[in-house]
Amino acid sequence: MIGLINSQNSVVNATAAIKTLARAIMVAGGDFSLLLACCNSPRRQQDILSLLKEYSPVDIREIIIPPTSETLYTTISATIGSSQPEALMITGLESVTAINQLIVSTNLMRDELRKQFQFPLVLWVNDDILRRLIWLAPDLKDWAACTIRFDVTQAQLAKVQAISA
Repeated sequence: MIGLINSQNSVVNATAAIKTLARAIMVAGGDFSLLLACCNSPRRQQDILSLLKEYSPVDIREIIIPPTSETLYTTISATIGSSQPEALMITGLESVTAINQLIVSTNLMRDELRKQFQFPLVLWVNDDILRRLIWLAPDLKDWAACTIRFDVTQAQLAKVQAISA
């Protein structure tokens, strides 16, 4: 019985987290906002992104950051050009070879992010990247109102998908 209750609570929490992120993206519309979404499984992250795109009325663009990236600002600028998406998700940070350099440079360029990007920016991180952000770029980390956690199992995520269908 306790396992069932915990499973139901996890499904409710995952659904709430997805809705929270969708709401944060919608509320920020047209203004820069830094949002952190934490998920330790890249596969779950993609499943959650799919659900998020269903929940959110905002057109969410995704950039998978290349492992060779050294700066987030330059990578985003080069990818989006002069367009301003409604919202932008950055995934793949866990694969970046020089992640410490990327985090430090992003912290140094944080004012440019706000000046140049008129949309919510969602960084998908895992626990390791989150720890590095706290340690190497506390100012950047503090820009994010809170970290939205998505630590759910595949079975729990399937239940969330079934509920949202």
